[in-house]
Amino acid sequence: MNNSEIRDLNLAPSGEMKIEWVKKHCDLLRTLEEEFEKTKPFAGKKIALSVHLEAKTAYLCKVLKAGGAEMYVTGSNPLSTQDDVAAALVKAGLEVHAWHACTAEEYESHIQAVLKVGPNIIIDDGGDLVHMMHTKFQALIPEVIGGCEETTTGIIRLEAMNREGKLEFPMVKVNNAQCKHFFDNRYGTGQSVWDGINRTTNLIVAGKIVVVAGYGWCGKGVAMRAKGLGARVIVTEIDPVKAIEAVMDGFDVMPMKEAAAYGDFFVTVTGCDKVIDEEDFYEMKDGAILCNAGHFDCEIDMAKLREIAVESRELRNNIMGYQLNNGNTLCVLGEGRLVNLACGDGHPAEIMDMSFAIQALSAKYLVEHGDELKDRLIDVPEEVDADVASRKLAFLGKKIDVLTPEQEAYLNSSAV
Repeated sequence: MNNSEIRDLNLAPSGEMKIEWVKKHCDLLRTLEEEFEKTKPFAGKKIALSVHLEAKTAYLCKVLKAGGAEMYVTGSNPLSTQDDVAAALVKAGLEVHAWHACTAEEYESHIQAVLKVGPNIIIDDGGDLVHMMHTKFQALIPEVIGGCEETTTGIIRLEAMNREGKLEFPMVKVNNAQCKHFFDNRYGTGQSVWDGINRTTNLIVAGKIVVVAGYGWCGKGVAMRAKGLGARVIVTEIDPVKAIEAVMDGFDVMPMKEAAAYGDFFVTVTGCDKVIDEEDFYEMKDGAILCNAGHFDCEIDMAKLREIAVESRELRNNIMGYQLNNGNTLCVLGEGRLVNLACGDGHPAEIMDMSFAIQALSAKYLVEHGDELKDRLIDVPEEVDADVASRKLAFLGKKIDVLTPEQEAYLNSSAV
């Protein structure tokens, strides 16, 4: 098992089946794996990766390994690691430090374990690797060429570090690529959130009222899918432009303080903390279902809910009931952590195929151009976005028009 720390290597066969299923449905990554096996763009490079450790992530790790990388892998959430998938990666020769339902101390230890090796490339989801590299492993920073950040929350943290002058190496904002947030955040989050809710609660959505906190790309996807399932949707927002967009998309808009009394389901997708707080809890219906689709478990104020609850008990696997002193019980899914991963398998394979192709090609870009980069926060190069989109379109069996030379001249001319 090299230096890996996992639950049980004997679980590997189940994880291998999951990875093979994903591979079959990830055309882009499969193509990149074939290319990387020939070109070895990561030969001699160490990659530390902290992403939700399930089958799609595992296949990305194997693609990077095929490109010559030494892979050091951990999860990015205590409940999203699948132990059989972690075992399958170890059996395939990768070093893994992760297990499901780890404690906060174990989670931090696993993060440290993949950084101690002195990585050259960091692939992060939420910013924990980058944060710890800057706080506890500063001596290893000169070894880092750069990194890639997968999610909105991680980019918010990176932007804060950059404003404060604390970011010491370039980071590619993978989340901001068009082929990432247009599809992953909207369609991936939209489907996987409701997959997690539905398989966990086994309750109907049609005819219910769903409150979606936040109308960014993820919130749009969650609201759209809730509407498709037959729910009436209320959106809460702080941005007036996004609020108008929600209204024009057919949704009601109001503050959380008002929405709290109406919701049957609550889904937070903001990246902020205490979006649902103590005052909101007391306004909610008996049996209201609360879940979070943001990266960290702070959007629902779980600490306050646990404090004010007069009783708490498990109502069903992954559902904890908190009874308040007004007699109402609130039902929280997945401990208030990412519901699509704590209660499900995450985004569909075809969606993560695009996002992880962006990750792999961005890491390759860093290896090839890291010495030239002056800025600390880097957009995904347009050519990478376009390459992924063109490949995906071909796999979908679709073609598009191409401008003629005369049309290009017309568009680039000031003449009417």
